[in-house]
Amino acid sequence: MSDTELLPKSKPEPVRRLEVFTGLGRRRTWTPAQKGEILAESYESGEKVSAVARRHGLTPQQLFGWRREAQRRARRRAANDEVALRGTTFAPVVVEEALRTEASIGPDPIGGTAAIEIVIGAATVRVAPGIDAATLTTVLRAVKAAR
Repeated sequence: MSDTELLPKSKPEPVRRLEVFTGLGRRRTWTPAQKGEILAESYESGEKVSAVARRHGLTPQQLFGWRREAQRRARRRAANDEVALRGTTFAPVVVEEALRTEASIGPDPIGGTAAIEIVIGAATVRVAPGIDAATLTTVLRAVKAAR
């Protein structure tokens, strides 16, 4: 007598899914992009993980494993970011009174338009609107070098 003859005779269930594997191996490979899309769908769709897995030809265990691995990676990444922030330090900045520069915005005495006035020691540099940064940098360096 065979094993199937010992089972109770009940109405047989129809085959719901039939999957045929062709080729040499049975294992399929998924690209990281495909895994990411399936993972996102499993979190966003609101349906059960097993339904998402079935739709993509996975077992629920495989999809749960992918989800677990993604959570581990996220925790590792967060821990690495936290360690990187702990390693960041700030240096104090000390500005000596003699080197302090002052800037004010006021009307240009020549044209009457707004200008920036930079005072470095005894020198005053008036910056007209529209001056390019390279020229201003050169002028300020020259004034500081001449002090």
